[in-house]
Amino acid sequence: MSAAAPIIVTALFGKQDTAYFDTLRRVYFPAERNQLPAHLTMFHHLGPSLEAELKQRLAGETRGVPGPAARIAGLMSLGKGVAFRIESPELADIRDRLADAFSAMLTPQDAVGWRPHVTVQNKVTPAEAKALQAALALDFRPRPVAIAGLASWWYRGGPWEPLSRHMFA
Repeated sequence: MSAAAPIIVTALFGKQDTAYFDTLRRVYFPAERNQLPAHLTMFHHLGPSLEAELKQRLAGETRGVPGPAARIAGLMSLGKGVAFRIESPELADIRDRLADAFSAMLTPQDAVGWRPHVTVQNKVTPAEAKALQAALALDFRPRPVAIAGLASWWYRGGPWEPLSRHMFA
């Protein structure tokens, strides 16, 4: 059953940042499509055969390690949505190490350059997205964001099913 499902890998935010992003998602994300808490996707589709090695690698990247420094660096247009761009050289290094380890098995989407972001609106008209981006830009200031851990999830077409969580020290 779980063997047939692809695996998604995300970074987890600290409680305050999750609450901030989730509040925005409740307001701006179409309700019928807002099935997940705020997240930062690192890999969209890893093969189920990688489960054991992936868990081992995620544990190795987080165990006893402080969370990587990160910040909300700006707003990002998704065309039909808006996201916050996240900058974290340390988190990018973790993703690079995982991408190198699984390079032969990455989908084209995961093999291209990574653009870390948190989506706060998606699947709306381009005009709605442009209006929200302009509104959010009025008082936007870059600020730190807490990366609390890494997680993996089974994707079965709907809400993601938790597979593993690996928290930073």
